[in-house]
Amino acid sequence: MSEAQDRSLTAREKLSLRMHTLMCRVCHHFQQQLPVLRRLSRSYIKRK
Repeated sequence: MSEAQDRSLTAREKLSLRMHTLMCRVCHHFQQQLPVLRRLSRSYIKRK
């Protein structure tokens, strides 16, 4: 998931990730939280 934030995933990687997040609720929720975490961390770094 974090790699998808940094680069384009291959079709196979996208499918694998999608299948996993459909079955794993923990990862599904983490995937939803990842953009917020990334935005907050960037904001924190800019303030330093």
